[in-house]
Amino acid sequence: MRPVITAFENSPDRGQGLARDMRVRWALEELGASCDVRLMSFDTLKQPEHLARQPFGQLPTYEDEDVTLFESGSILIYLADRHGGLLPPDPVNRARAITWMFAALNTVEPPVFDRAMLHVLEADKPWFQERLKAVEGLIDKRLASLSACLGERDWLEEGFTGGDLLMATVLMRLKGSALLAAYPNLVAYLARAEARPAFQRAWQAQYATYIAANPM
Repeated sequence: MRPVITAFENSPDRGQGLARDMRVRWALEELGASCDVRLMSFDTLKQPEHLARQPFGQLPTYEDEDVTLFESGSILIYLADRHGGLLPPDPVNRARAITWMFAALNTVEPPVFDRAMLHVLEADKPWFQERLKAVEGLIDKRLASLSACLGERDWLEEGFTGGDLLMATVLMRLKGSALLAAYPNLVAYLARAEARPAFQRAWQAQYATYIAANPM
């Protein structure tokens, strides 16, 4: 079968490239691989057919003739192994790149996503400002550490890897914020990632889906 990924038919990010299927789309573009896209609504995410693929009713998923996977980090590792790319062939450098993938998803993304959800779900609550200050304080600590690790290099390791791909998709949620602007090397890092032709192709594909669901 031709590989299939799932994505929102009407993404809540309004086509900004923040939905997590963007990670898989981008990885496929970097690897020169293609796929079909199964568009999902919030209702279909909770249906038995999708829950058989993703038991938590989320996106994205990936299917080919050999495997059905969920979780974007797991999908990226599988694609890198299947197609060759995004992870260095040397075992040590490969392990370091995978470590950055875990760091993006497990260390940097949680407070960044919490901040986004605070603005959506709790902006009218009396505790909002206090909670926001705490979350942004944690984000700043994470960014300071990331900035120090990156230094003046273009990428987190010797070349662009899956770690950079995932880290960039996390930092995208902070674009235009004072939090990210405080670290010019991270602003430049994100700009380099978004300038990659593979990113641009993936973003255009995701944006076209949103526009099709929301014609002007």
